[in-house]
Amino acid sequence: MTLGSLLSKIAGGGAPTIEHEDFCRVVADKSCAIVDVREPHEYGAGHVPGAKNMPLSSFDPAKLPKGDVVLICQAGGRSAKALAQAQSAGRKDVSHYSPGTGGWRARGGAVE
Repeated sequence: MTLGSLLSKIAGGGAPTIEHEDFCRVVADKSCAIVDVREPHEYGAGHVPGAKNMPLSSFDPAKLPKGDVVLICQAGGRSAKALAQAQSAGRKDVSHYSPGTGGWRARGGAVE
């Protein structure tokens, strides 16, 4: 399943957001790059398995991995800002997981 097909499930036409079930699948099958835009000390305290740290404070959309990317932060605010920057840079293969790491943990998601 591609990110594009996952994003086709978006309701209301807002920012490209990946739903929890689809995010679980992406984490499990490693089909998309996951980029955590929290600061290094937050990332170091626990992050979604396999996530790469690219803090919003120094975020550069040109440095995002190639291919489908899912952005995550603590509660969705910073990942939405990073998403807007990526879209402004012309990336159409980027979404964000709006519940963030806090929502991931609250739903029983593992962190490393």
